[in-house]
Amino acid sequence: MATLPLLSDADLTPEARAVFDDIRATRGSDFINNFWRALAHDPALLAATWDRLKVVMGPGTLDPLVKEMLYIAVSVTNGCSYCVHSHTAAARAKGMTDAQHTEMLAVIAMAAQTNALATATQVPVDAAFDAGAPT
Repeated sequence: MATLPLLSDADLTPEARAVFDDIRATRGSDFINNFWRALAHDPALLAATWDRLKVVMGPGTLDPLVKEMLYIAVSVTNGCSYCVHSHTAAARAKGMTDAQHTEMLAVIAMAAQTNALATATQVPVDAAFDAGAPT
């Protein structure tokens, strides 16, 4: 259950409306998802989050599908059901197959297990893995 009411377009301030207009233009869709509708209560936060997301998820050296899959992995780890669903839909729209999804989930689960084991046993980092160590 949301902790804030989701704002309709009619409820937006001019500042929030401008961000929604940019989201629509950038995505080429009239759909504004609930995440943005909740953030619209704070237009400055809405704008800052959207501006940063456009940069991070925009063109770069990583493939757009890889970025979505990374987003899913972090969302699973953080327990954000909304983000898991939203970015799984985005990854599927960018071509993620069922096989890729299943394999990614196996990697997430394996990493969670080995992370927990390494943390529990406090294994010291190998000198060879230290980026600051002389080679």
